[in-house]
Amino acid sequence: MNAQPLSGATPRTELTVRGLIIGIVITLVFTAANVFFGLKAGLTFATSIPAAVISMAILRAFKNSTMQENNIVQTVASSAGTLSAIIFVLPGLVMIGWWNGFPFWITFGICATGGILGVMYTIPLRRALVTDSDLPYPEGVACAEVLKVGGGDDAAATSEESSRAGLLAVAAGTVVSAVFAVVVATRVFAGNVAQYFRFGDRGGATGYDFALSFALLAVGHLVGLWVGLAMLLGAVIAWGWAVPHYTMLAATAGAAADVAQAAWSAKVRFIGAGTIGVAAIYTLAKLVKPVISGLTSAMASSRARKAGQGSTLPRTEHDMPIGLVGLISVACLLPIAWLLGDFSLATGLGEHLWLLVIGGLVFVVVMGFLVSAVCGYMAGLIGSSNSPLSGVGILVVIIAALLLMLGVQAQTGDAGKGMVAFALFATSVVFAVATIANNNLQDLKTGQLVDATPWKQQVALVVGVLVGAAVIPPVLDLLNEAYGFAGMPGVDPTRALAAPQAGLISALAQGVIQGNIDWSLIGLGAAIGVALIVLDEMLGRMTRTARLPPLAVGLGIYLPSSTTLMIVVGAIVGWYFDKRADRGANPEGTKQLGVLLASGMIVGESIIGVVIAAIVVFSGKSTPLALVGDDFGAAAIWIGGIAFVLVNAALYRWVARLGRNQSSGMA
Repeated sequence: MNAQPLSGATPRTELTVRGLIIGIVITLVFTAANVFFGLKAGLTFATSIPAAVISMAILRAFKNSTMQENNIVQTVASSAGTLSAIIFVLPGLVMIGWWNGFPFWITFGICATGGILGVMYTIPLRRALVTDSDLPYPEGVACAEVLKVGGGDDAAATSEESSRAGLLAVAAGTVVSAVFAVVVATRVFAGNVAQYFRFGDRGGATGYDFALSFALLAVGHLVGLWVGLAMLLGAVIAWGWAVPHYTMLAATAGAAADVAQAAWSAKVRFIGAGTIGVAAIYTLAKLVKPVISGLTSAMASSRARKAGQGSTLPRTEHDMPIGLVGLISVACLLPIAWLLGDFSLATGLGEHLWLLVIGGLVFVVVMGFLVSAVCGYMAGLIGSSNSPLSGVGILVVIIAALLLMLGVQAQTGDAGKGMVAFALFATSVVFAVATIANNNLQDLKTGQLVDATPWKQQVALVVGVLVGAAVIPPVLDLLNEAYGFAGMPGVDPTRALAAPQAGLISALAQGVIQGNIDWSLIGLGAAIGVALIVLDEMLGRMTRTARLPPLAVGLGIYLPSSTTLMIVVGAIVGWYFDKRADRGANPEGTKQLGVLLASGMIVGESIIGVVIAAIVVFSGKSTPLALVGDDFGAAAIWIGGIAFVLVNAALYRWVARLGRNQSSGMA
């Protein structure tokens, strides 16, 4: 893959109203999809490449479109799509019972101010971590290659076939997964294939559950074989050992499904939380040395380069003026101060108003810049999708909770829900900074490789943040009202969204401040995490490919089996598809089409999930599209299961044929 920047630095059509509008429209769809899917599966998907493919297809209708304009479109979409990772923290305020929903202006303020600060903080880091760095930026480079293939008047005529094939793959995945989700909502197709059973004299229970979800299968394809196998190991630990163990200890009477789910919710999830916490912190710890050495050497190189080049910089090195960066940063801190003060009063901590506002601002400024540097470097090293953002959230919330204990609880002895809520609130602002920093430098790397103007891309990033911040609150509110979150009282566990990271982070905030968490379960999970870290390192030394990422194992324990098992299936399907592609013509192009097909599957099902949530809310019915009753359930399992297998097989065969027929690859 060619990762060299284009040599020209002449003016190009780039930051246009047309490009911003297309980016905003794509953003509306992808952000809503990422919010839904992140809450359901605990994972978000990278939106840059599918957004680039869609924008290429749309902009081809205009004769004067350019690759740089395409880049602006994907920049807007990826910025907003990445901001949706705020769902890893913000739902915690609902989970602990502080909020009943997501107030629009407060939620918008958190996302917008934190996100814009993330953009501003990464601007001074661009030269150090992008221009003067040898970090690989895997997703940024891949997106640049896609843009070069179909980038408007920069593209060769032969690229039209590849661009069209990519759009067809995204569209096919989107339409098919959306239609299947609608049929599942009618209950003609079952939504999952599950069986639970009791065993032994002491009343043990366990079971399995495969969600018939195109989106989950697609996520498995995207994360790869070894992550899928690691999640399978987590599922085996949870449902092969932990659930049977705790159900036998409790010896509770009742239906097997109810008993098994209760044990998983009350006990096993916290074991998974401990594993996730240790794995995420270990991943961050491994990156401390390369982050420090990389930042030090890159900044030294940047200073030397600047000293030798004089005052003239080419267009491709023009960042947003540093004075404007400072003004915008200060302008963001003013509403953050108001939000912190308003929340302090709402939580009953008004007597500590100035301490919480000033301390909160210092916390946001300092922690925000630190996480910007760390997340930016991590994204360059291992990619935005693979960065352990949950580890950042864990560290930030623990620090916030400890500071609150030192500054407030030590004076008042109060360990109430208000302090937990404030810790989550402050963490959510810093986490918004982290999510954007985790993505922005990846986009700026793409821009460097396609001859883009940095300041124009930085403007597009701000636009994406504002659009995403406006989309996220109503979507969160809608999903909360329609489904609720796992572990909340009065919520149907079969319909609730898992929101695993938000559950873990809110539990940690409560545990630190109130001391009401079962640390023995967290400790057991942490011990499992340590063992997995040792195993993974041993595998890494013994073989180049075989790994069992501990974070993925922890997710396999923590997520419901309906989510985990279908992701495992998708990982195996994706691995098999890639192996077959390697034996055919145009292997890289075929693999890229498989990635685009999977991205479309996620988008289609997720958007239908949001639409159905709206119908549920406005109709007042839990299954408003149902055409059949419960007595059709057995038939629906067979019909849905067979249809799911056949449709997926047909889609992958079609994409493989499409890839072979391309005259040139997409990557």
